Amino acid sequence: MLVLSRKKNESIQIAGSIKITILDITGDNIKLGIEAPRSIEIYRSEVLQSIRQENEQSVLNSVKPEELVKLLNEHTKNHRA
Repeated sequence: MLVLSRKKNESIQIAGSIKITILDITGDNIKLGIEAPRSIEIYRSEVLQSIRQENEQSVLNSVKPEELVKLLNEHTKNHRA
């Protein structure tokens, strides 16, 4: 991990296309401004972790392939009748 010290209104540059600026420091809170191309997804760590957990749960609760085939076959039979 790279550790840097920055003051209000100072920035760091990442890979030439991402700029992080310290906008405000109040007590234990630091307000950051992030400039990055729209193609780069930026999430707070806790939000990303929540998304990953929801995706994992979705996979665990997904329909098994053999159940999907059965449903498709039933659907096809019902629409032919």
